[in-house]
Order: sequence, then C-alpha cells, then structure tokens
Amino acid sequence: MSSFQLLSKSMQQKIWDMKWDRFTPIQDQTIPIIMTTTNDVVISSATASGKTEAAFLPILSMIEERADEGLKVLYVSPLKALINNQFDRIEKLCEYNQIAIHKWHGDVTQSKKKKLIQNPTGILQITPESIESLFINRTGHIHHLFKNLEFIVIDEIHSFIGSERGAQLRSLLSRIEPYANSRPRIVGLSATIDNFSVVKDWVNYQQPDNVEIVEAKGSDKELLYHLMHFNLEEDRKKPVALFEDIRNLTRNQKAIVFCNSRGDVEESTVMLNRLAEREHVGETYYAHHSSIDKAEREYVEKSMIESKTPKSVIATSSLELGIDIGDVDIVIQIDSTFTVSSLKQRLGRSGRKMNANQILQLYTTSSDDLLQSVAVMELIVEKWIEPAQSISAPYDILFHQIISLCAETNGLNQDELLLRMKRNDVFHHIAEEDIQQIILDMIANDYLEAIKGSGEVIVGLEGERLLRSKEFYAVFMSPEEYIVLEGIRKIGAIDKTPMVNVGENIILAGKLWTIIVVDSNTNKVYVQKAVNAKRPHYSGGGVKIHERIGQKMMEIRCSKNKIAYMNDEATYALEEARAPYHHYEVNPLKRVVWENREGIIIETYTGTTIAKTLLWALRYMGVTPTKLDGVGRIFIQRSNHEIMDVLREIKDRYWKDEDFLGVTLDHERYVTKYSNFLSDNYQIAMHIENEIDIDGMKEHFNNHDYIHIRS
Repeated sequence: MSSFQLLSKSMQQKIWDMKWDRFTPIQDQTIPIIMTTTNDVVISSATASGKTEAAFLPILSMIEERADEGLKVLYVSPLKALINNQFDRIEKLCEYNQIAIHKWHGDVTQSKKKKLIQNPTGILQITPESIESLFINRTGHIHHLFKNLEFIVIDEIHSFIGSERGAQLRSLLSRIEPYANSRPRIVGLSATIDNFSVVKDWVNYQQPDNVEIVEAKGSDKELLYHLMHFNLEEDRKKPVALFEDIRNLTRNQKAIVFCNSRGDVEESTVMLNRLAEREHVGETYYAHHSSIDKAEREYVEKSMIESKTPKSVIATSSLELGIDIGDVDIVIQIDSTFTVSSLKQRLGRSGRKMNANQILQLYTTSSDDLLQSVAVMELIVEKWIEPAQSISAPYDILFHQIISLCAETNGLNQDELLLRMKRNDVFHHIAEEDIQQIILDMIANDYLEAIKGSGEVIVGLEGERLLRSKEFYAVFMSPEEYIVLEGIRKIGAIDKTPMVNVGENIILAGKLWTIIVVDSNTNKVYVQKAVNAKRPHYSGGGVKIHERIGQKMMEIRCSKNKIAYMNDEATYALEEARAPYHHYEVNPLKRVVWENREGIIIETYTGTTIAKTLLWALRYMGVTPTKLDGVGRIFIQRSNHEIMDVLREIKDRYWKDEDFLGVTLDHERYVTKYSNFLSDNYQIAMHIENEIDIDGMKEHFNNHDYIHIRS
C-alpha cells in the first residue's frame, strides 16, 4: 500500500486540494513508519523538505476519529514565534477533519487557556517553559489534560539535546507519562542532527531500539555559494565597501543577513539603510534579535511577508529556526558561524520556492574568520555536522525539577521523591546516593522542608522564593538587562554593562539612540534619537567550537589547493595566512608553537574544551598564559620555562581532574542558572564534566606533534 493510500480520506482530500503530485522523500519514508508501527520516530532531513507534513499527515489520519475525546498531540517548540507560524500551517491540514489546534504561551489569553483546560481536545502547541508552568500552576488539571495523549511532536529537536533546556524538557515529558493512559509516542523533527545513538537514548532510554531514525541526506536543491573577503578598517569597523556589496546583492532580492552578535546586527542595519536612503528608497533593512521588543519583531516578520518590494532582515540566530518571513532569495552570513549545524540551518532558509536553488553569500573581515568560514563551508560540503551530545551531570536540573515536582504534588514521601527522580529519563544514570544527598542538602538549606513524623517533603521557604519568581520556568541563563524606552514606547532591551551611561549612543531596532536617563531602580533606560555621530559600544561572548572545525582549519592552512568559490581578496588573504606554514613545510598533523621577542603563541587548532584544558595544564606547570582566543590560540607573554619541555611533560604526565581545579580562575568556572544552589562538590562535578577533557587533550597530543618555530 502506498503512503498516500495509508492516509485517511480527509487527509487524501487535503493533499488533492494542495495539488501535490508526489510526496517528498522524507514524507514517503515517514508516513508508513508512523502509520504501521508503534515506535518513536526521529525525522532528519533538510530544511523545507516537508518534515512537518511528514509527521502530521499520518498523525492526523490516526487521531481524527478520536480527536474530540481529549488532547491527542502535544507539539513542543523551542520558540513562541515558531508556534505561531506552525499554527496556521497545521490548522490548514486540519481543514476537513475539524481537529482543534490550540496554542499555550504567554501571549495566549486566559480565557482561551481556561477553555482548553475545561475541554482538552486535538493538538496543543507549547514551549517547555509553559509545560513547566502547567505542572506548577494547573496541578489539579494535569491528569485530565494529558490522560488521552497519544503523540508528542518535538520540533527542532536538535536545539534541545545536550542542553539544560533539553534536560528540563525530557524530565517534563517523563513526568507527563504517568498521567497518560499509555506512553505517548515521540516524534522529533530536525534538519541538523547526528550521533543517532545519543538521540535514541534521549527519546527513549529504556527502549532505544524502538526509536526509528528516518533520514533523507542532502537535498534536491542545488547549493550555490561564494565567499568575499574585506579587511577591517583601522578602527576595527567593517568597511563601507562590504555593505555596498550587500546592498547591490539585495537591491532586488529578499535576503536574511546573519550576524554573530546583536551589536553587529544593529550596526549593519544602520549602514545598509543609510545606503538605501541615498537611493531614496526608504527603510529597506530591518533588525531582528532577541533584545528587540516582541511587537517590533512581529512587525518585522509581518512586513517581510507582506512587502511587495525587496526587503531584507538582519538577524542573529533569532531567525535561524525557521520563523516564517516568506520566501527568501538569498542567505548572507557576515563572518563565520561557530558551528556547522548553525550555518546549515541558516542556509536552509533560502531556496524554498519551487525549483529555486539555495544561495549563500559569505563575507569575512579577518584572517581567522576567513579560515573558519572556509572550514565550516567545507564540512557542510562533506556533509559533516556536530554530533549530538548528552548531558551526564545535570545536577542543576535535578535541583530545579525536585522543587517543581514537590510543588506539583504538594509534597510527597521522601522515598517516593527519590524513586521518581531515579526513574526519570534524564536522571536515571545519576547514582541514587547523589540524588539522596542533593535532597538532604536542599532540606538543610530550606529549599525543601521535611514534615516531622510523616516522612513527606514540601517546598521550603527558600524554594518558594525561587518557585514564585517568573524566572523559575526557564532553566537557561538570561543576562541582566535594561528595558529601553523612547518616552512610553518600548523599543527593546540592552545588557547591563558599565558602558550604559547617560550620553552614550546605542543602536537598537536598527536605529541610533542617545541615552538620556539610566534608572537603575526600575532597570529602565530612556533614549532619544541620536543627533551626533558618537560610535556605540557593544559587548559580546564566545561560543565553543568542535575539534573537527579546528582540525579542518589546520588542513586548509597547510593545503596548497585553491578555493574556487572565493574572490581575489579572499584568495590573497588565505595565501598570506598559509605562507608561514608552507615556508616551514608544516603538515596538518603538526601543531606550531611560534616564539618571537613579544612572546609565545601555541596554535592548538582543536576544540574549545581541549584547548581550555591545555591552558589549565600549562598554568599547573607554572606557565602563565595571558589569553585563549576563539580559534584555540594560547598566548604567553614570556616564560622562564622551555615551552617544548613543558608540552612534553604535559603529554607524558598522568593527569587527574583535581589538578585543574586549583588553577581555574573564578570567571572560568562552569556556571548555570541553578548550579550555584548546589553544594561545592556537585558544582565541581559539573565543571569537570563540561569544561575539562583530559582524554581529549591526551588524544590531541597523541595525534599531533608540536614543533617550535622561532621568528
């Protein structure tokens, strides 16, 4: 029986109405698995390949006759905006079967939420934070809400696996299961995922063999890509010529221009609009990132969809996960992404029209960004992507979920609490004595309270303080921010930094503002449109890179092969970067220690965690590094030690995790939103697990010989 024949009559009718003449490969593979098995399913295929329909066409076919009997499908999304986008898409699929679809997040009215609670049916779209809120604030309705649940669809599942937020979500899904009449099937969707053994364990650790992976590699879209290099100006500004090139490229095309920081988004938006205004065409470029007020972001998204003239949006990762802004002709990336998966996700935003190609334009402004951009692009062409990683020491999420579970149950027996945490899909591998100790620590510190005589524990006073904060539902850290207002109009928010002062300029929502009032008591900053040209300041942070990217950068640097998709300036800059390596005949398996009068640079070309471990090893051996940069270079001003002898000692020494703890500076320690509520030994265990990689460092030394070059 064909995939089409397996679907219900109403779904078949809908497909006819949509004038589909065939299914995409991922749909053809997925529909029979969902329809004819009881397994969990992870759907992995390129952006715009029809994954949502691959999941929902069979799911809707299976639930339509019972959809009014209760809530059947929980759709979990990482973003509220993605829920709003997918709502219309799924609602259209339900045209003929009348399956109800509901949204639940902060923007949904209480009346609509109350109506769902009273009569849960069909499909509910929700974020992890709103599921958390349900367990805490609607505890009496949880069983009624979830008892008929049959499917849990997780969109962009790769964004959850290996993160604190993903650990929270998996814990919440485990807590849903006892309320359902039978375990709901999990269906995950992703365009960028690998290491399927980790994915299977995350979805169903008890029966990973019951998780089907449906993978459609590659895309029928042709990927067209090009890289242009521009050198930064003396004041570190991006040259006007770069923006002029983007302007020429986007004058008659709709584009997403991705930047790696909010500051770069704002600066680029202002520059591009100045160029557009010179042509008397008005505002053509919009800024989009998480610090811009939601109403402003929604206006941008709506304007991009409805505009009849070419408009473009300049964004951070806020538009990486597929929020609908209409068909995009070209994706532009300014300087390298930190991960292959991020660039793959971004380039997938173009080429969604029928018979359209995916088009990617890369720009770089430094030698490091050029090298990293080429490395990431080459790995995309090779179809490599960062493997999914598991979290093996989520003690912080355990702390959080213990408070949440005690709030849900209004207290429970201490042995039962221990048993529930031990059976949870996220915490099952944590030793029972560690779970017990964390519970005892929480009682001792008043996060929990033990009721004398009954053996029950409830949320303690300090736990209530956390629980009653609106910040409790999210487990990820958010920077402290000032709300930015022009009069009473909210523009967005900026990070609290020492650079936020009266008279300073900021760029927000693509416009230049001057700060006129900083009110620290209310955390508000008042601004007016800037009338001076004072340059704004920005702050930013780094992101870990995988060791394969570092290795690929070294391969490119040692190679003599031409890169066909680069302009002449990029070719010249790359040859300049390669010259010392060619001169000293360095090969990709070598690593170089450069030494001159100014100091020493150790070029690791490995992953961030391994490079950081090596930095701490150097510090332990008495060497004092001054800096570790984003591509794994360790800088040392001067040293009384013979650096090559030190590296040999590091290679041969038997290292223990404890060796690194005494040489780790406070700002280098691993910190999460809830880690500081744990006792020191669990904070240390989390730091060791996430920041120290002794085996990786040893393997690095075994695979790469360091050579010393004095210049």
